[in-house]
Amino acid sequence: MSNNPDEQPFAGIPLFGDLAKAMAGQGPLQWDVARQVAISTATNGTNTEANVDPTSRVSLEQLAPIADMHVRNYTGLATGTGTALPNIVVTNHSTWVHHTLESYKPLFTQLATALSNPSVDAPMPGTELKIDTDMESDQIAAMMSSLNKMMAPAMMGMSIGSMIGQLSLRAFGQYDLPIPREPQNQLLLVAINVEQFANDWSIAVDDMRMWVLIHELTSHAVLSVNHVRDSINQQISKYIAGFRPNPNALMDRLTTMDLGTSDPMAMMQKFLTDPTIILGAVRSPEQERQAPVLDAMIASVIGYIDHSVDAISSLVLGGGAQIAEAVRRRRVESAPHDSFVEQLLGLRLTRQQVERGHAFAEGVTERAGHDGLSQLFTQAGNLPTPNELDAPGLWLARIELQDK
Repeated sequence: MSNNPDEQPFAGIPLFGDLAKAMAGQGPLQWDVARQVAISTATNGTNTEANVDPTSRVSLEQLAPIADMHVRNYTGLATGTGTALPNIVVTNHSTWVHHTLESYKPLFTQLATALSNPSVDAPMPGTELKIDTDMESDQIAAMMSSLNKMMAPAMMGMSIGSMIGQLSLRAFGQYDLPIPREPQNQLLLVAINVEQFANDWSIAVDDMRMWVLIHELTSHAVLSVNHVRDSINQQISKYIAGFRPNPNALMDRLTTMDLGTSDPMAMMQKFLTDPTIILGAVRSPEQERQAPVLDAMIASVIGYIDHSVDAISSLVLGGGAQIAEAVRRRRVESAPHDSFVEQLLGLRLTRQQVERGHAFAEGVTERAGHDGLSQLFTQAGNLPTPNELDAPGLWLARIELQDK
């Protein structure tokens, strides 16, 4: 074994030495592990899934041009290149997982990198782990610390994979989370989730399909506006970079966590989908200071999208309020795996935040109509500040001054 315990602590142990070698060079997040866990979660452990029912695919594809025309007419925004529809991809859970992991890969890679960097307050090597036995030594502490570092990319992959797999089981499309997507000219729709939700809430399936198309196309149009896309991506990246990880988090959690259940599968699911357990990811002071800016951006975007979807679905469906209420209730009463993804990316989709966005949209339209609200997207810098989100008149005053 190396004389320096921090250098190759497993060199003299063949099993661990081989494992360390196999994991070397994988980077901060093992994407093969993330994909495998996500697919397994999305398919209930079978890793196989039926293709989309052709009838469902055709129904959505036939309704898409109608929804697209109304979204373009109402918002004045492009949903695709020129007058063309975006590429409508009707998927099953597995295909949604594949596309979503690829789209979110830059964000999660940045997150894994931030969480793998030592905290500025990290203890010196050799003092990171305390083992209360007669055999305690700096060499053992260094070995366990290295094991933690070696495991982290795989554990990160398992955690991300589990969360994305769980999201696939309820997502209607690609904008359940209001995050810009790549590629920009593609729109994912999960047919079986749309149909299951319609059945659960006794909604006509074609009405549900149309509502989802209106919502996804409106979200796509808004989040494809260059300055909106850039502003949100920059703020999320800044938030992710603000994580200050606890280098002892994994080992500490393994020895002290109370998962609240004796069911092994439930324990593993909680372990993999709670970033506070596996990643030691907690908000830093920098993130706390930045959060109101990102909150205001996301709330205003949600407020605009919901306002537009309500207006368009009322015109197209002769209503849509029942669908909107059911979907929004689901959004603010999200399952834990949803909130953990939001937590990692700095999104807060609470009822209070959604209501702030709705109040902003209503306040602007009362004063300046839908055209006034549409000024959110006319130029960079038009998204509201935290103060403006809660005082729409202030936002309108600033926008009017900019135009003069």
